[in-house]
Amino acid sequence: MHIVQQILDDFRAGRHDRAHFWITLRDRFVSIEYFALRGAAGEYLGCLEVSQDLTEKRALEGDQRLLNYADGGTTHGT
Repeated sequence: MHIVQQILDDFRAGRHDRAHFWITLRDRFVSIEYFALRGAAGEYLGCLEVSQDLTEKRALEGDQRLLNYADGGTTHGT
């Protein structure tokens, strides 16, 4: 059974609500997560997939404790 189909079947059956795995793809470290979306009564509504390229974050060292906006601190929508 294909892994994605297994994840969806498990979500529909209520066996799991989250699946997480990671791969190296063309020299990039990629995190992939699937989340079951459920209604107020717990019924299965669908699935959300989140894929992130974490290559740069994986290489971080030390601490950054102060706020530092990557876009230079510009304000949007004001």
